[in-house]
Amino acid sequence: MRKPIILITGINGEIGHGLVEYLSHKGNYSIIGLDLKPPNSFIQKRVDDYVVGNILDKDLLERLNAEFEISAIFHLAAILSTRAEFSPRIAHDVNVTGTINLLDLAIEQGQSLGRAVKFFFPSSIAVYGISNSNLRDNTGPVPEDQFRYPKTMYGCNKLYCENIGTYFARYYKRLSVESSTNLVDFRSIRLPGLISAHTMPSGGSSDYAPEMIHAAARKNPYTCFVREDTVMPFMTMPDAIRAILLLVKAPESSLSRMVYNITSFSPTAGDFRNKILSYFSDAKITFEVNDKRQAIVDSWPREIDDTSAREDWNWKPIHNFNSAFEDYLIPEICKKYGL
Repeated sequence: MRKPIILITGINGEIGHGLVEYLSHKGNYSIIGLDLKPPNSFIQKRVDDYVVGNILDKDLLERLNAEFEISAIFHLAAILSTRAEFSPRIAHDVNVTGTINLLDLAIEQGQSLGRAVKFFFPSSIAVYGISNSNLRDNTGPVPEDQFRYPKTMYGCNKLYCENIGTYFARYYKRLSVESSTNLVDFRSIRLPGLISAHTMPSGGSSDYAPEMIHAAARKNPYTCFVREDTVMPFMTMPDAIRAILLLVKAPESSLSRMVYNITSFSPTAGDFRNKILSYFSDAKITFEVNDKRQAIVDSWPREIDDTSAREDWNWKPIHNFNSAFEDYLIPEICKKYGL
């Protein structure tokens, strides 16, 4: 008999770390992690097992299909925005083909279980592309169905996978004799920039905010790669994890869409610097704009509209900009670095 589990790909990443921490406290989940490298001891103590491998390895996924009964897949593995611009073909292979491989696994599991497998896919505000700064500055909070013209490979990958996930859930092999729809329960959130007190960022174009905070705590100078007046949406990692689980647990009947925006606060890069200086007065934070990275951030909305998430599954962030620092970032970062 196959063992019932949930599968988390990319378990070594920031979201994987936070998701494992939360689920392990609940104590009623058997978790199998998948990543290119073995997870650290924190994760190893909190999962039933882990597999070192590549989501492009179909033989590996077939072994997982044969060995486990997978009720839910949290597909977090990806090549993030900055690295994807240097290696767009590799990014496409991992971000798109890898996602299709996992959706195939979900279909096979759904067929054998006789019920839909929940499939969570973290999308990104990188799916948006606003053509010029004047339009961006004069546009209010952007809802899910506007400005979907991504200007990065990462954004293109994410937008395509949103659509592919919807296809697998609603239209998969729709012309075949036997219907294969309703075997995947696909759900996705377009995440803003995420800030974690526990893990360092790894290649996102919004990483200037968490990099700034961690550098200050370590007493390292930091040069921010965007303008001081740059505005984009952010949220804390605990709020992101809570949102993911709220969406995954929501009754399907309450959902009006498969892909949702969520957001919390939209400060300037200068606001981050000033807030950090109020806690670490000797922090050395300067600005030296990288025009190419700045152009990427400038194509994203200043604010996003998350009305659908609030109405459909009662989403509401715990942290605003001030409480993110006061109640989460500063206490946890000080603990992390022994301050």
